[in-house]
Amino acid sequence: MIDHKQFSSREAFDAKLAETIDSFQPDLLVLESFMRILTPEFTRHYEGRLLNIHPSLLPAFPGLHTHQRALEMGCKIAGCTVHFVTAELDHGPIVSQGVVNILADDNADSLAARILKLEHQLYPDAVRRFAAGQLRLIDGKVLSHDNAPATLMSPQPN
Repeated sequence: MIDHKQFSSREAFDAKLAETIDSFQPDLLVLESFMRILTPEFTRHYEGRLLNIHPSLLPAFPGLHTHQRALEMGCKIAGCTVHFVTAELDHGPIVSQGVVNILADDNADSLAARILKLEHQLYPDAVRRFAAGQLRLIDGKVLSHDNAPATLMSPQPN
């Protein structure tokens, strides 16, 4: 494990992280709960092979506290987004999205729990499609050769 606290700057940490990652020669990097802003140099180095999942329907609610912010804004739907990572935080090209209705009795935790179920479907599917050569980033646009649905709607509650 590389401890970011052992580095004097974000750039130094990202350089060491990239050096370590490159030693494995990965085709794809998958972020999960990484919770660190990556430098533009790092994101450019892995352009087209760095995926993230974010717990909102991007471009709405980038950053933290997405579920609470959606509730406070009175949104009727919420969800998650699988996207390619770029230098701009939570604004990369969208691969797929999952959508849930916001219920009258929802709070941030109940909404997060329903969205997490969609994340567990969408993210592995995006990784599978990338590994199978069915998903790529070309000139900043997502190309999916398997005609997979770009959006997953959760079933309506009974």
